Amino acid sequence: MTIARLRLTGISADGHHGARPGEKDVPQAFLVDLEIDVEVAADTIDVTADYRGVSDAVRTVIADRSFDLIEVMAAEIAELLIAMPHVVRVRATVHKPNAATRLAIAGVSASVTLPG
Repeated sequence: MTIARLRLTGISADGHHGARPGEKDVPQAFLVDLEIDVEVAADTIDVTADYRGVSDAVRTVIADRSFDLIEVMAAEIAELLIAMPHVVRVRATVHKPNAATRLAIAGVSASVTLPG
């Protein structure tokens, strides 16, 4: 059995999130970077984390849920992915590019790692 680390970067989705008044009124852009450790027992797609399924799951969380904090969004994404077959560790980083622009800083992000 091999443990492999998959990296998916720049998964983009729009969602209604934010803690400030008005932030949830209009969809905002979010980007998600993932590091996923998977147990690989063979050279077939069914024994790893399928990139398409992972990306779709992340986009669904962002589009269908509403969060005040990107920290909680990152945790929800990590919890969803750690429950997938063959996944043993997840680090989910959520970036909120528009917040960085408004604050005149290079970036705003939050990361959650499971199981820890």
